[in-house]
Amino acid sequence: MRLSFLFAASLLLIAATSEASAASAAEDPKASEPKTTGKPVVLFNGKNLDGWDYHLADKSVPMDKVWSVKDGILHCTGKPAGYIFTRQHNFQNYVLDVEWRWPGKGGNNGVLVHVSKPEALGVWPKSLEVQLASGEAGDFWIIGTKINVENEQARRTDRRYKNLTEGSEKKLGQWNAIRIICRGNEVIVYVNGDLVNHATNCSEHAGAIALQSEGTPIEFRKVELRKLANE
Repeated sequence: MRLSFLFAASLLLIAATSEASAASAAEDPKASEPKTTGKPVVLFNGKNLDGWDYHLADKSVPMDKVWSVKDGILHCTGKPAGYIFTRQHNFQNYVLDVEWRWPGKGGNNGVLVHVSKPEALGVWPKSLEVQLASGEAGDFWIIGTKINVENEQARRTDRRYKNLTEGSEKKLGQWNAIRIICRGNEVIVYVNGDLVNHATNCSEHAGAIALQSEGTPIEFRKVELRKLANE
């Protein structure tokens, strides 16, 4: 009887340990840390917007009326609607790390990956948007593109694919970190270390990278890319 009890207890301990390990791997980005190669590509240098161009709904507004750099921080007024985009248009198979915060009230914004054709939907280019909107960071929005996600029927509403977590973002005014891994036709997203979304069968695999201006002031202090190894 005692041996049977000890055996059952051992099985329960092994199962609990396995479940804990699996949960830890899902929540800890280091558990799925992608292998990269070469030096990081610093897309925002903390001084100016060299290497970037812009597109606004109101074409009469100059770039510096919407985006400016001070003390190593990229400030965006949020108006008019539009985006800045990298002049390099062929980024693929990479890890993109971006840090952002809302200096005042929360609002709407996003990181666009696989950017190509301009004005595919109003002012927005053909791309996949990784949402930064307060309370919704990590959602996917398709802009002339196609993706699949797990449990798609429950998570998709029109162009939106809801993220997997709640409470991954920090309080307004604090810095958040988003990691976007683009590997072939996959896009994997972490917010502050939490795995929040995973797209497969993405119709686009390469393109420019863009940061939106979408109604509310927002700040960025890191936009850095690393090339995936063996890709």
